[in-house]
Amino acid sequence: MKIGRRKLTTQNIILFILALLLMVGGLTYYTIYRTVAKSVSHMYEPLDRDFKSQNVVNKHEPISILLLGVDERPGDKGRTDSMIVLTVNPITKKSTMVSIPRDTSVFMQSKNTNIKINSAYTYKGIEGSVKTVEQFLNIPIHYYIKVNMEGFKDIVDAIGGITVNNEFPFTLEGVYIPKGKQHIDGKVALKYARMRKEDPRGDLGRQQRQREIINQIIYEGTKLNSLKNYQGILAALEDNIQTNLTMDKMIDIQNSYKEAVKNIKQLEIKGEDKRINNLWYHVVTDETRNQLSKKLRKQLNLKT
Repeated sequence: MKIGRRKLTTQNIILFILALLLMVGGLTYYTIYRTVAKSVSHMYEPLDRDFKSQNVVNKHEPISILLLGVDERPGDKGRTDSMIVLTVNPITKKSTMVSIPRDTSVFMQSKNTNIKINSAYTYKGIEGSVKTVEQFLNIPIHYYIKVNMEGFKDIVDAIGGITVNNEFPFTLEGVYIPKGKQHIDGKVALKYARMRKEDPRGDLGRQQRQREIINQIIYEGTKLNSLKNYQGILAALEDNIQTNLTMDKMIDIQNSYKEAVKNIKQLEIKGEDKRINNLWYHVVTDETRNQLSKKLRKQLNLKT
């Protein structure tokens, strides 16, 4: 994957590409299809298991997607700033979106010790993050989409901004965001997605705003007028997204799963913040984790 112009963030922007394919027809459709296919080929980065055909999902079966917002800087491999598991069931036409707090204490098999879940990426990259989330939630992760946090402002600007409803006013890094419903650009959206210290709910509040942004990006991205800048959007995506979704699978998702994506239930992972060995962790009880796992396994039509 190339890391170029600027870095992009967050998560379900790939659905914009799918919506793009749906909205155009004839020769225009073919022209855009070729452009999108070329961009997707640059984004494609399979997992080791993909080469062994261990990650095949048949059409119309439920799928899970791990969405990773990674904070990368020069000379630093980075950590996952946000982790969201999206499960989509085309039969029930329902989806779930689960935010995993980045300080969540998890056991990482390859390290044989407990770590903060955002460090799995630092140790073992995408492969490590996927395996650690699978073990933590006891579900398979079929696909992943990795994006870079900084560049997400480029996507928001490319689709003409998004509308959010801020619950309380705050200032982050010199950017003031008032209370209430407002249309914001990419620079403000990035601050809106990152603030947590002034939020009485801490990281849970930040996760809620990130999910709000995802939904708004999908909403704005599926409007017909967003097609005017599809080339600029694809350029930002190509530089900043890494995924094991193929073009064929993206089209399949758009055709078979689009109704389920319209009905997203948001779930939270509640736990207790504890100081362990001079570090703060978000500790989730086995009971809470098992209850969440059962919900997700049911959503994926797996035995509970």
